[in-house]
This record gives sequence, C-alpha cells and structure tokens, in this order.
Amino acid sequence: MKRRPKGRLELTWMGKDSALIPVEDGKYDYAWVDPSDPRALEVKSIEVVEQVGEVDGPTGANENLLIVGDSGDALRSLGTIPEYADKYLGQVKLVYIDPPFNTEQTFEHYADQLEHSIWLTMMRDRIRDIKPLLADDASVWVHLDDAEVHRMRLLLDEEFGPENFVTEVIWQKVYTVKNSAKHFSKDHDTILVYAVDKATWRRNRLPRTAAMDARYSNPDNDPRGPWKAKPLQANKPYSKGTYSVQTPGGRVIEAPPPGTYWRISQEELFRLDQDGQVWWGKDGLGTPNTKTYLGVVEGKIPQTIWSYKDAGHNDQAKSEVQAVVPGHAPFATPKPEKLLRRVIEIATNPGELVLDAFAGSGTSAAVAHKLRRRWLAVELQPQTVSTFTAPRLTKVVEGQDLGGITSTTARVEVADLPDGVSPEDAQKFSALVGKFTDDRHLPINVVTETAKFVRQAAKTDEPPLTQEESKTLLALLRKAGQGTEGEATVDVMPQVRKALRDAAKTRDESTTLWEGGGGFTVAKMGPSMYEVDDEDGQVFLSSEATNGAWSKAIAGQLKFTLTPDDPVFCGVRKRQRLAVIDGVADQSVVRTVVEHLGEKEKAVIVAKGVLPEAAQLLQELSPGSRVKKAPEDMFPKGTVN
Repeated sequence: MKRRPKGRLELTWMGKDSALIPVEDGKYDYAWVDPSDPRALEVKSIEVVEQVGEVDGPTGANENLLIVGDSGDALRSLGTIPEYADKYLGQVKLVYIDPPFNTEQTFEHYADQLEHSIWLTMMRDRIRDIKPLLADDASVWVHLDDAEVHRMRLLLDEEFGPENFVTEVIWQKVYTVKNSAKHFSKDHDTILVYAVDKATWRRNRLPRTAAMDARYSNPDNDPRGPWKAKPLQANKPYSKGTYSVQTPGGRVIEAPPPGTYWRISQEELFRLDQDGQVWWGKDGLGTPNTKTYLGVVEGKIPQTIWSYKDAGHNDQAKSEVQAVVPGHAPFATPKPEKLLRRVIEIATNPGELVLDAFAGSGTSAAVAHKLRRRWLAVELQPQTVSTFTAPRLTKVVEGQDLGGITSTTARVEVADLPDGVSPEDAQKFSALVGKFTDDRHLPINVVTETAKFVRQAAKTDEPPLTQEESKTLLALLRKAGQGTEGEATVDVMPQVRKALRDAAKTRDESTTLWEGGGGFTVAKMGPSMYEVDDEDGQVFLSSEATNGAWSKAIAGQLKFTLTPDDPVFCGVRKRQRLAVIDGVADQSVVRTVVEHLGEKEKAVIVAKGVLPEAAQLLQELSPGSRVKKAPEDMFPKGTVN
C-alpha cells in the first residue's frame, strides 16, 4: 500500500489511537484497549466445522469459506495463518461490506447502535486487516446509509488515499414513499467505491439488456447484422470535417449543420460508403449516418444512480431470503441479489475472489457463487449463520435456490417491431391499447365506406370498373343504404385492437443462470489463548490454552504451517521447526527436540515455563534455535507487562 503523504487532512475521534476487542462473542460489544494488548494482536485459530457440497473445483469447498466469528479476528487470521494466507493473501479482487449502519436503532438480529468513535475504530481496524488480502487491482465497496457515510468517506480517504476514490453509487432501495416519515422519505443507500490503485483498476461494463439491443435493426439487410445509425456530425471542431456531401439520391449537402463538423474526413466517408457502412435514409436523400453494429458493441457503462428496477429493492430482498429460509423473520434491511450481481459483475471476472466481512444472510456469497466467483464470508453471530447464511448457501450449492438471479426473464419480440421499439415498450403499448379500447367502439358504415372506395378507384389511371359499372354500383349502394343506417354499421374496434396487439406481440423468455454445484467450508474462530488483568495489565494464559488448541494457535501466531502428523513438531517455516510444550521446557525437552531436527534445521520452542539451563543447553546443542516463554514472548517486545 502507498504511504500517506504528510500534511494530509485526517479525521480525528476519541480513541483513534486505541484498539478494540470484543467483550462478548457473537455481539457488537467492544472495549477500548492499548494497541499493544495481546487480545488486539492475537491470531486466533480457524476451526473447520463442516464442508458442504463438492470439495475440489473452482467453486468447491476448498475455495469458498464461511467463517463464524468476529470479522477483525477472522481477517487477521486469514492474513497470518500460513494455510490461509498462502491461499488468500493478495488475492481478493472485490470487497463488498455492508456493516452495521450505526443508526441508533435496535434491530432484531444485531444491535446497530455503536457510538461514533467505537464504530469508526471498528471500521478502521477492519479496513486495515482487509488491506493485506487485497490484490493490486482490487476495489472496496462500502454500503451505508446517511448515518455514517460522510465519516466513512473521510476514513477511506485516509486508508486508501483520496486519489483512489472511484465513485459514490446511489441505490434506490425502496419504490414507495414512506408517508410516516417525519421529515423526508429516505429512499436510497450509498455505496462508496475505492480502488487499491485507481490508475490501474479497471471496471467491467454491465451486460447489455434486451431493450438496448432492440435499438439495433437491419433495414438494408446488411450482411454484418443489426446496426444503429450514428450521426456523422458532432460539435467537436475537426479541420477535415467541413466538406460538402452528395447523397446517393442526388441531394447536395453543402456543409454540416451550423455549429457542427463531420466526425470523419471525406476520404474516410467515401471508404465507409463503399463498404456499405453509411446510412443515407430510406430514400437516399438523408444526412449521412455511420453504422454501429450490434455484434461489436460493448456492454453498458455503469452509472452512479441505480434504480430499484435495475438493482432490486429491500422488499424484494426480504422475499428472496424468506423463499430460501421460510419460517423466519428476515433481516430489517437485506440486500437483493440483483444489487450484488451489479457490484460483482462490475468489479470481478469469473474465478476471482470476493470478500464480505459482514455476511449477514449471505447475499453476497450466494450471488458470487452463482456467478462462479470464489468467496470469503464472515458473520459475527452463530445464530444468523445457522438460521440464514449456511442454509441459504447450502440451497445454492444443491440447486434448490430458485429465486434471486438464479434465472432471469427477459421480454422478447414475437412480431417484427418498429425501429427503436424495445420488447418492453411493445408490452406496455399492448397493455395500453387494451385500456384505451376495451370500452370504446369504432363504428364504420359499410355502405358509405364502400361508396367512397368506388369513387376513389374510379379516379385512378387504371380503374377496376368501367364508368358505367361504377355508376350502377353507386346507385345500388344508395338504395341499399336507405333506411338501413344501423344495420349497415359495423364496430371494427375488435379487429383494430387485435391488429395493434399482433403488431406488438412479445413473450417472456427465461434464461437459467445457476443450476447448483460447487461447495463451501464452514469454520469458526477459535478461542482466545490470553486473559489480561484490566487493573495492572498482567497477562495470563486462558483455560483454553492447552494441548492441540494451544499448539495450533501458537503456530498461527508465529506463521508456522501446521504439521499435525509429526510426533514432536507442530509446525514448519522454511528450515525452522516449531515445538509447543504444554508445560515447562527443561533439558530433557531440549534434547528430544534437537534430536529430531533435520540437517540445517533450527527449532523454536514455545513453553509455559522455561528453565534457564534448558535455554542455555539449546544454544549449545543447536546454535540459532530459540526458546520462548508464553505469554511473555509471544508479542513484540514491550507489549506485555
């Protein structure tokens, strides 16, 4: 990461120089501690609980990980423990986090009422723990409402640099006005987007829609397929763009319209015209337009305002959760799958890694899985995971989640629609035709209209009837019409209505995006190995610091890869071997450890007590090997009293 230049504006708050530790597992409840406190530096173990679905493969359980526990603990462990750091360090392409909004409300599933200073410190620490996991071309998307978004913007400026701010997305989260609102109906959330390095970050375009493609047609049967006309004139001055043009129909256009220039030179226009890539209108007399072909156009450039029609809304999100986890009240503000699809498709490609450190009901992981991305998800509350997150993701793997983005339905044309009319436009037109014509009549007098037709036909160059035949027919029509006004009248509205609807006929066409597959691992954060006396700062080993749990935690803290099958050593790091002793390291322990070292290998011995003669013996038998006493020697010098 780039170092912040001196003199940059910074956001300050009470406790900014302190650290936070969870007070109680599974709750947003924190206590201030010194940054050197072992509980703020501890790397807890990650304990695998189960694997769901396929183990191997690009979306298997070996790639996707759901962790139950505090996000700070989880992120720190993911970036430190070798088994996880080797897989995830520097690999995350997208971070989407939807943290507690700090709105001073109490939601059913979590307490969203953290004081500003605590909230800012928590988010600052999470961002710093996320940074080592980020790829060089990654982006971070932080989803908030108006309670903390302004502070978060300043915090992200500090952590990533204001030059790496990409944009601010406005998402319309509701589709109706809240009439009970005291001041304003709050209709949107904000998503702040930052890049690790804005200069090199590249966003994807959004997939094209049927409505966008409907603007392309092929009236001249161009073999290159459907195209859309682009005016040749533009406002930008161009020295070679002031020539006269003669159309194929013989019309001479002396110059481009006032205040404009032709976009290309006369030679380029001639070349494109010879190749059939210029449209002069149906009569060949129009102002020239170049053709843009559907087959070569890219997707849609993302905009900063996302309508609920395009990105879903809160009610839709609640329905999606209820559909896969019935019988449980959904979160107050879940996010719809369409919203996460937009984020993930803009920021990543298939196979890349997505991280959500506040997973909630698991929308981001579910969408990432369906879009064939790898994912990491962390959720604080075990109850949330067991009730919502894990069951939902299991249904995704098993192909039983039929909602959200699993399948998409698009309106497609049945009849040939006019140029520029999308299937959605035609559907609306057809519905309006019914509304305007169902109770209306269009009476036509057959005798009168036939007489008009006969008179018009008689005036043509080659009339279908002789003059005498026309007179006779008109005389007969006059007689037929006498006294039969009502009988000669026909309501043609049903035929007109049918003709209009037939011309605008469309249908729904469904495309299945996801049918199941892959897998994921469920894990939980291991217990803390340390306790600190809040009065004098004295550090003790906790009751959990025994046997294999303690060895595993020590290995992770010191960045040793576990070797569970080794009878003496529990970890390895290059040519160093780790031995964790659940007791006192004496001379006998040292001799056993040294005897099992390979050639050029050194040992790191961690014990709860160390005899002076044992440490001296280790230096004599294996110079360069070390012995550490826990907890005193587990953290940087000066961090433990």
